[in-house]
Amino acid sequence: MKNWLLMLLFTCASTLAAEHGVKEISPGRLLLKEGEMAVGIGPAPAKIERVLIILHGRLRNAETYRQSGEHAAELAGQTSTTLVVAPQFLNETDLALHPLPDTVLRWQGNEWMAGGLSTAPFPLGSYAALDQIIGRFADRRQFPDVKEIIIAGHSGGAQVVQRYALLSSDQPDLEAAGVHVRYVIANPSSYAYFDERRPVAFNHAGCPGFNRWKYGLADLPAYAQTQTPATLAQQYAKRDIVYLLGQQDTDPNHPALDKGCEAKAQGPNRLMRGRNYFEYLKREHPEGLNQQLIEVPGGGHDGDGMFTSPEGLKVLFGQ
Repeated sequence: MKNWLLMLLFTCASTLAAEHGVKEISPGRLLLKEGEMAVGIGPAPAKIERVLIILHGRLRNAETYRQSGEHAAELAGQTSTTLVVAPQFLNETDLALHPLPDTVLRWQGNEWMAGGLSTAPFPLGSYAALDQIIGRFADRRQFPDVKEIIIAGHSGGAQVVQRYALLSSDQPDLEAAGVHVRYVIANPSSYAYFDERRPVAFNHAGCPGFNRWKYGLADLPAYAQTQTPATLAQQYAKRDIVYLLGQQDTDPNHPALDKGCEAKAQGPNRLMRGRNYFEYLKREHPEGLNQQLIEVPGGGHDGDGMFTSPEGLKVLFGQ
């Protein structure tokens, strides 16, 4: 067991059902500078060569995604080298429902999805929290064998991964340790664009927020306000990113689909929004991208199905 894993403090997670609060609190606690992060974590192999950080969506059901990550690693025959970590971004409603210490980080509503600051115990941006979690694996004393980190999300979690990949800075310690980082973005409802162009015609006056964060680069969160659009675009194009799209994720009326004008300007459904975004990136970077779009035949809006498909296993585990 690695020293970092010993820092996880386990508590009994409440499973009370609630209409607005999360059903299950992940049992692990990861100590960050500003407080404790709730986290689900899989069994630690003796030799950790790969870390799969898998992000939940709006339901904040981190344990469901941890189980999906473990299931995928098992199907790929990679459990002996892969550690699965599922951070849980709790909100104030969750803390009101479940008895937890004041030291546990929490956010207001869904503000964590766009990089917002935690409300307690101290202010910490959700992307800055991810920086701290990911940065730990650069410590060669505790993780001498880690070669790659995969940051993956489906649906709402994929929105977070895409925005984080866009705004986050490179971590020199990871580069120095030779740790490769890959982002897997599966079936998000929307993407952040780098300028005001959109693939679908719409009434700009009737949709004033179409280019504001998280759909565009106006009014960026504090986490990235020192960055320029040009720098962000150049940095993003160099990142190893895979857009994993289900060919059957085409329902324009799906209950979890973003139906705001800002998202509709990107396409009628998740499949088309992903295809449109990738074409947009290719036009913007004719010199080439370090990115690819992979479609899953028969894949719908199902996180476990996407990640455990042959295409998903190849993306996550290089098989």
